[in-house]
Amino acid sequence: MTLPKLRVVSYNVHGLRDDRPALAGLIRELDPDVLVVQEAPRRFRWRDRCAAFAAEAGLVVAAGGQPALGNLILVSLRVAVHRTWCVRYPLTPGRHLRGAAFAEGSVLGAARFVVTGSHLATDPAERPEQAAEWKSEMSDISGPLIVTADLNEGPGGGAWRTVADGLVTSEKDVPTFPATLPQRRIDALFVSPDISIDRYEIIDNERARRASDHLPVVADLLLPSS
Repeated sequence: MTLPKLRVVSYNVHGLRDDRPALAGLIRELDPDVLVVQEAPRRFRWRDRCAAFAAEAGLVVAAGGQPALGNLILVSLRVAVHRTWCVRYPLTPGRHLRGAAFAEGSVLGAARFVVTGSHLATDPAERPEQAAEWKSEMSDISGPLIVTADLNEGPGGGAWRTVADGLVTSEKDVPTFPATLPQRRIDALFVSPDISIDRYEIIDNERARRASDHLPVVADLLLPSS
């Protein structure tokens, strides 16, 4: 039996400040079913700006934006979205308010899944609490789960270990940041054990280096059947 496949891309788009045609062209070429974005529009006219970006990428807005502090979930028309919600982490005075976006979706022949995305703090003192808050929200989810993030730290960090606990990811230690000369693996995609990773790739080419200061993570996932 062939399991249903879902292509998911996780991408920090640097506030759409870089080569936007290159960014849109790369996303269209990757052709994701689900695109989870960090540093999406979250302030003035954020709804219009998120919708415009989605249209450029050939996708539609599912969840996030300002309510999730710049975490945005876009989907193709292949994905039915059943429920969405956002969470915000406690604010450390003088720091940026951060949060996470969630969407429950389905594709034909597959069990419903939940996808979530977050962008953890650059401050190492903040990240562990944010990771724990996010993980607590995930603990209430049953069934297939897809977790994407700019964690601002690598696999050895405490926040990374908190998020990864009980989940599966690629063992390839491929750097994702900065895009022009990648040195650190801080962007990642994790899945619950009931999802198989058929492909996991960091896209590193000339267009990706123009499109953002991060490289995108691409995963082809095999979902459990409905």
